[in-house]
Amino acid sequence: MADYRTIRARHSLLDICKAPELATEVTLQPVNRLDVDAAILFSDLLLPLAPIGIPFEFVKGEGPLIRAPIQSADDIARLKRCEPREALGHVLETIRLVRHELDGQVPLIGFAGAPFTLASYAIEGGPSRHYAKTKTLMYSAPKTWHALCDLFASVVADYLVAQIEAGVQAVQLFDSWVGALSPRDYLEFALPHTRRILATAQEAGVPVLHFGTGTAMLLEMMSEAGGDVIGIDWRIPLDDAWKRIGHDRAVQGNLDPTLLLGPIERMLDGAADVLQRAGGRAGHIFNLGHGILPETPVEHVQALARFVHQRG
Repeated sequence: MADYRTIRARHSLLDICKAPELATEVTLQPVNRLDVDAAILFSDLLLPLAPIGIPFEFVKGEGPLIRAPIQSADDIARLKRCEPREALGHVLETIRLVRHELDGQVPLIGFAGAPFTLASYAIEGGPSRHYAKTKTLMYSAPKTWHALCDLFASVVADYLVAQIEAGVQAVQLFDSWVGALSPRDYLEFALPHTRRILATAQEAGVPVLHFGTGTAMLLEMMSEAGGDVIGIDWRIPLDDAWKRIGHDRAVQGNLDPTLLLGPIERMLDGAADVLQRAGGRAGHIFNLGHGILPETPVEHVQALARFVHQRG
């Protein structure tokens, strides 16, 4: 969005995250321009890393960069558990400001990153295609891996509860890269830590969304890990996925984000297919199968939201 790019021309992403007034403004921009049914907090899932001892930065055109990635048990021993209400107080202040500005217009969703995704950044030092360093540590030093993920699970669970206390009305756990795992590895290396976070968040009394991509082979296990809502990406038909997840759960998804780059007619045809597969069943949150792409025309998003409201 042009309004967001104007702000980014003057401030880095981390600067915006750390300034509650700016983060509030950016959180509200899509609510004011698009006919969406919820606001999602403007933040970044890597924010808890710095206070536990894993500093990072964003490099233009490349994404997050960790100059001293985790490589051994000694590196993990030097980390510390942080108190999110102190270390990430600026995020909680943003939540309070956004809730005031929304004034009940739509609910506000908070979020955090799941242990596997956080660990993959911490070990690889940034984005990765194959997660070779991450899996090498997993396979060769499982106790070290679980110690790292246990720390992440503790901090993230506290962080989500703190967001709920500050006023978010739902929370989403992003396991963006967990699709890199086989089902067997997911059960051993990811599920126990994810389950712990989701159970803690659900005890706090708000809806909990569980999101991942490339997870067609993991859906049953993601459902087992927990969450009131399971995210579905575009690589599997929504009705097939929902059957595997179980109709006792709500689902979120699952339009391919790249459809928003093409002709509006094809985009709306794809949206109609998603809605047809949902079959009018209660518990479907229409959404994209992953994040919106920066080059997406705002007009296409507006048209999509209108279409879904008309048909949904």
